[in-house]
Amino acid sequence: MNKPLEGKVVIVTGAGGGVGEGIARLAASRGAHVVVNDLGGSTTGEGSDAGPAQRVADEIKAEGGSAIANTQSVATWNSAHEIIQQALDTFGRIDAVVNNAGVLRDVMFHKMSEQDWDIVRAVNLDGPFYMARAAAPHFKAQESGCFVHLTSTSGLVGNMAQANYSAAKMGVVGLSKSIAIDMAKFNVRSNCIAPFAFTRMVGTIPANDERNRQRLEVAKRMTPEKIAPLAVGLMLDEAKDVTGQVFGSRMNEVMLFSLNRPIRTAQTSEGWTPESIVSHAIPAMRPSFYPLDRSSDVFTWDPF
Repeated sequence: MNKPLEGKVVIVTGAGGGVGEGIARLAASRGAHVVVNDLGGSTTGEGSDAGPAQRVADEIKAEGGSAIANTQSVATWNSAHEIIQQALDTFGRIDAVVNNAGVLRDVMFHKMSEQDWDIVRAVNLDGPFYMARAAAPHFKAQESGCFVHLTSTSGLVGNMAQANYSAAKMGVVGLSKSIAIDMAKFNVRSNCIAPFAFTRMVGTIPANDERNRQRLEVAKRMTPEKIAPLAVGLMLDEAKDVTGQVFGSRMNEVMLFSLNRPIRTAQTSEGWTPESIVSHAIPAMRPSFYPLDRSSDVFTWDPF
């Protein structure tokens, strides 16, 4: 088998199952030394368990690959630096960081607690920042490196009862683009993937109405290992000029998402007043308004 990642070191967070496990396994099969990071907590962020990360690392090694387990949280500055340091101490370098770890606390916005907000932000947004920031000086010094951040259509499009998750995942898009801009001169690239896959977190969606039941049935057909080829492909040297992009992976589909750009403008030589905004500017732009779509309203075709 081709080993394009031979000798490279890859950290995958949240790799004790689901999408992260698929990425870790595929990277190892292509020759990478893999740090399998997973706190082993619940889907809502409670508790810890060393078992998931250790199982994946052991299975990778049993298949002839190279891997170690790491069970630290990505959600603090110090622990993120310790994850990076373990990779350096064990394998001597670091070449790619996949920010996949995540938690959900779905609740309608008017009922969302401070804790619901804080824990989802800490894992889903602070975590990618801490991990990327800890790796950045090493990438800069070696003048190479790859970040792959997992975002979500919950942020890119929208979903009900996910203000915390949606905000964090859109924050990841801005973080990735800023990293790509700031570190381009050091040959460091940063991209996002919005994955469509049935995982432990997606399985927490309650089947309490027909819409959610249909959503779950479609999701169950989208296996998490289908995300791995895109994530690992972005690590390859042949993709070294790909940066600042947002991709999607949905079964056998790979997609490129647009980034925010102006789509309509309105001008007046007299300058605007509040009254002329509502009488002229908004009516001119209204045909281009987006409806209150959710992810399932946009991705209406069956995965294939």
